[in-house]
Amino acid sequence: MPELPEVEVVRAGLEPAVSGARVLHVDVVDDRALTRHDGPAEDFAERLTGRTIAAAVRRGKFMWFPLQPAREGDRPEALVAHLGMSGQILLGRGREAAKHRRILLEVQPAGTDRDGAPEPPVELEFVDQRTFGSMAIDEMVPTVDGAPAGSAGHVDDTDPDAAWRRSIPKQVSHIARDPLDPAFDDDRFIAMARKRSSGIKRVLLDQGVVSGIGNIYADESLWAAKLHHDRPADRLGRSELRGLLDEVRLVLGRALEDGGTSFDAQYVNVNGQSGYFSQRLSVYGQQGKPCPRCGTTIVREAFMNRSSHRCPVCQPAPRPRRR
Repeated sequence: MPELPEVEVVRAGLEPAVSGARVLHVDVVDDRALTRHDGPAEDFAERLTGRTIAAAVRRGKFMWFPLQPAREGDRPEALVAHLGMSGQILLGRGREAAKHRRILLEVQPAGTDRDGAPEPPVELEFVDQRTFGSMAIDEMVPTVDGAPAGSAGHVDDTDPDAAWRRSIPKQVSHIARDPLDPAFDDDRFIAMARKRSSGIKRVLLDQGVVSGIGNIYADESLWAAKLHHDRPADRLGRSELRGLLDEVRLVLGRALEDGGTSFDAQYVNVNGQSGYFSQRLSVYGQQGKPCPRCGTTIVREAFMNRSSHRCPVCQPAPRPRRR
């Protein structure tokens, strides 16, 4: 499943094309892509056509595109996109239809070419092989803390027309901030973690505590911090949790530099290109190979219907709790 780096790469790729763009046409090829939308395909297309997109925003693994109100006094809304397990949003002009195309949006960019003429329309193609991803139009609500809702590129937060910055789609409002968000509260994360008796990896995967971290980046961060995935969170000290957050941010930052992690064609950026962080993975998917730090063989273990990867020496198993 695409995690924070992959979704941020897609968001940043879409941003120049969609910011200020007007939706010209909507084609819902497969209404299974509208499972999160409250209404039929006709409603989705009608409400979106003609609207202007303010920007591309992300929190954790969710993206949304705030929409300018169709009429004065209308409630603020956004087009919400979640990539699920295999979703892609491809950007181009006259692209041949992808095999698993679910939704096609044609938009008119806000910019002009060198001669001052309007840019030609571009297509946003929502592709999803496994149909777990979705798009929806959702109402926006104010953020609880009053801070900008998520990553939105270079936006002037003092601009009165950017009031949408401090609003978030209802569908995303329960998702915690991610570690790369300037408004992420380290102390809040530490306090919540220290109240959990579950293993620290379960805490990292809990989107109500911290968002954007999935199996790949949890394993990589825990290896970097020398923590076993089953270390009870309430038995970790504050310094250990702060150190873990530091490693999470370093891992996510490196993955962003490399365009995310691609193991197959299911994750690509808006131009159809793969990410290269897979070439820098230390433990995830590296079972049977030597640990880059100590040389011990990396092991793969069952974890929550998936797998965890670790070094048995660098990340020793925790001692059982005393009864």
